Parts: sequence; structure tokens; C-alpha cells
Amino acid sequence: MRIARRGHLDELLGRYTNAPLSYDEVGATQGELPAGYRHTRRVAPLGVGRTAFDQASALLSGWEMHRRAGLAVASSGTATPGRTVVLGLGIGLAVVVPCRVVYVVSEPRRSGFAYGSLTDHPEQGEESFVVARDDADMTWLEITAFSRPGSQLVRLSGPLGRGVQAAVTRRYELALLPRGSAG
Repeated sequence: MRIARRGHLDELLGRYTNAPLSYDEVGATQGELPAGYRHTRRVAPLGVGRTAFDQASALLSGWEMHRRAGLAVASSGTATPGRTVVLGLGIGLAVVVPCRVVYVVSEPRRSGFAYGSLTDHPEQGEESFVVARDDADMTWLEITAFSRPGSQLVRLSGPLGRGVQAAVTRRYELALLPRGSAG
């Protein structure tokens, strides 16, 4: 786990461009989640209609969901396969959260991506974010993840670390709601 000043994440981006993923089960958020990890599956409503889908998809692929959830974001572009992103969690000093996009979903009624943890990430695992539009024209955010502590400090944090992870997941859900919506 690494700590950096929140405003300096862009400087760290190059450091992680060729860093290896810190887990072996790459792409597993597309199917059965692997044993030996905590699993998360969340579905949250975002709105009705094509506009809700298009807006949520754009916010997601451009990292705006992460920014609206309170994370600092350093990336050289939108979420595309192989793209590295360095997220920062915290105010002033931030926990560095480096990830790489491992796959992208680009279908008429489903849009999103998954990223996996890199060296120095506080956790090991993968998380997917998919915006989906159902047959009733409702748009949903689907979050699927598997993770385990990536450092001794995170292991020792126990329920506190899991609580932070759950709070960030809830903030992701709220971040894609249209502005002015109650959550």
C-alpha cells in the first residue's frame, strides 16, 4: 500500500503503466467469482430511458463516476482495455489505488468495464461496473467484485477496511444518479 499527496497522482501514473496485475483470475467478474476472495454483487437503479443509459455510460467510461464518488483520478484517457488508472482515496494525503482496465463491455444495452488491482493497490482483485438497460427501459448500475487484502495493514484493518470499501461502492451508485436525484 502506498500513500501520496492527492494532487500528485498524475506523477505516479507512469510508474504503474507496466506494473503487473496483483491477482491471477483476470476477467472472473464476467462469470463465477473465484474462491478465496470477498465477493460483492450490487445492482442499483439509475433511471428510465435511453438518455439515462447514455448519460450513465458516458460518466462511467470517462471516470466521472469515480470523481463524483470523491476519488482523485489520474488516467491518460477513457476506460479502454489495457488503460492504467491511478485513483486516490482520501483528502490531502491519499491511499494510492492503481488499476488496469482488463475488459470493456460495449453492447447496445450494456456498457462498462472491469479493472484489476496492480502492485501497491490496498486490495487484490477485480471490480466491474456495467450500466445495463432492461426490457422495461430501466437503466441499472451493476457492480461485481472480488477482493482480498493486498497488504498486512489492510488485513489488520478488518471490518474498518470492509466498511470503507462498502461506503465507496455506495458512493459509486449515487454518483451515476442524475443530478438532483435523492439517494
